[in-house]
Amino acid sequence: MLSRLTGFLFLALPLHAQVDAWDLPPVNYSGTPARDRLALLAEKWAKDPGSLHGETPLERVRGILAELHVPEASQVLVFSKTSKQNGLIEPGNPRALFFSRDCYCGYVPGGMMEVVIHDAVLGPVFYTIDLGSPTQPARVERDSSDCLSCHATSRTENVPGLLVRSVYPDGDGHALLSMGSGLITHQTPVAERWGGYYVTGSIALPHLGNRTYVEAREAMPETFAWKDLREKINVAKYPRATSDIVALMVLEHQCQAHNLLTAAGLNYRRACYLGKAMDPQGNPDEGSAGRLADHAAAKIVEWFLFAGEADQGVDGVEGDEEFQKQFEASVPHTADGESLADFQLNGRLFKNRCSYMIYSEAFQQLPAPLKNRVIAGLRKVFEATTTDDAYPDIKLTERRRIARILHETGVW
Repeated sequence: MLSRLTGFLFLALPLHAQVDAWDLPPVNYSGTPARDRLALLAEKWAKDPGSLHGETPLERVRGILAELHVPEASQVLVFSKTSKQNGLIEPGNPRALFFSRDCYCGYVPGGMMEVVIHDAVLGPVFYTIDLGSPTQPARVERDSSDCLSCHATSRTENVPGLLVRSVYPDGDGHALLSMGSGLITHQTPVAERWGGYYVTGSIALPHLGNRTYVEAREAMPETFAWKDLREKINVAKYPRATSDIVALMVLEHQCQAHNLLTAAGLNYRRACYLGKAMDPQGNPDEGSAGRLADHAAAKIVEWFLFAGEADQGVDGVEGDEEFQKQFEASVPHTADGESLADFQLNGRLFKNRCSYMIYSEAFQQLPAPLKNRVIAGLRKVFEATTTDDAYPDIKLTERRRIARILHETGVW
């Protein structure tokens, strides 16, 4: 019955009107004003242009990162032309990416700043920022069209979201699509990662970063151990001289986690809306909305447990200690200093295999029935008395440690 109602609601629209699911009630993504941190900052800058300090574009970028609580140490640099500002991007002028748990920023020297930030109602909201000048204020514009042509597809769980791609760039940064490309997550083998990215730090396994390619030539992964990029690009144009390998690996896990949370929330709210339209007195959670929540929660639990995480090799990973220090400090800790942000960087990314994204706004603001299902799924794993389940490599000692961390940091 619900599927027939859904079909009716879509067919009731004019045939020429293709409406994305997130633009339908109750979300109405494009038409609903955002109230995220950047939207509020934009109002502040409009009233007081001098409140955004900085004489140069880089100084204003650093000021915006500070206002949004996005650490400069999260910087990674991508030189493939896979962005809104392709005309400016090339190996000598890469695009810088920065992120926190709830915000993602991009900056190309000579161009605009791009921001994706979590909104309590809308999920990820996309913006461009014209950085202005000492005599002209910064101008913030929300984008609900151009960005979504890439950032709202099957690669982002069919909702507005994030993605990390690996491509084979030529000497100018153009992606050689005939050679292939891939969506990168924590499950992707290292040998298939980081095409089009600079990668500082080291890993013993070969990868596709730090180089350009020639079409029709064999593209074999290679190993690198670059401490920084001072001899490769003009690092004075960026907040840092690095494109940190550990930050990049964290970003790859986080983007898909964010997509799963966004899809779960938007789809569940839509299903509840349709359920109420069909039966105003009924409980949507006992019908299709509940089944959708069960399925979405299971996917989130699996991702939060780092299921299928690719091996990092026996020699592990070495990256920027400043990023690791700042990242670990940003996550709640127990009384004895343990957290879900403790890095292992040998065989796997984190010591404790439960995602720190459980502290994200995207998770905390999930509808209660969804959030409760995820927590119940995690408790089933971490409070089990044996490892006779789908996660036998998570030993009982690790499970007990994680359960204690989640309890002491208020998750349950």
